[in-house]
Amino acid sequence: MRALTALTDDLFAPAMHQLVHDDQGGIRYWPGAIDAETAQRWFDLLHARAAWTHLQRPMYDRIVDVPRLLANYAVEALPADLPLASLLACVQARAPAPYSRIGMNLYRDGHDSVAMHGDKLHTLAAGHPITLVSLGAPRRMLIRARDGARETLAVDLEPGSVLSMSHASQSTHEHGIPKTRRDQGPRISVVFRLRPA
Repeated sequence: MRALTALTDDLFAPAMHQLVHDDQGGIRYWPGAIDAETAQRWFDLLHARAAWTHLQRPMYDRIVDVPRLLANYAVEALPADLPLASLLACVQARAPAPYSRIGMNLYRDGHDSVAMHGDKLHTLAAGHPITLVSLGAPRRMLIRARDGARETLAVDLEPGSVLSMSHASQSTHEHGIPKTRRDQGPRISVVFRLRPA
């Protein structure tokens, strides 16, 4: 496993890390896109005020809890008491697209996770990225090619960072947030997508 640890205090660190290459921009990571104080304030607001829901899904022969809390908003109807418009502006500055939906995941502790997957292409508008902002405690994301290569890239997503994945990368790579036994504080991922009309 190859790990990427971004050092935002290094004056010579690149503004963006190119993790995966493809002709649509690949997978790109911007550590320190949002200053620490603002990132903490936005985390606190979303944690306290977002419309978090707890879902269950069928899996094999039983119903299981989704191992994280979820919230979802339309870009054209963002609540004024949440910093989602400011987060959208931050994302547009780095990975511009006509995003239509904002989905959020609240990972409450190390038991919350999301399995390795690629987003379903029929739920995404072709040619446009999926872009996420990380707030709260750092959390490790794994990225792995689907071509049978065994190497997995591990990226420690810092609070205030932005990660953008091209539409094409959902076919060539999968990503996930594994469970961890380490003491883990809560994290929110704010995910921007363009849904097909």
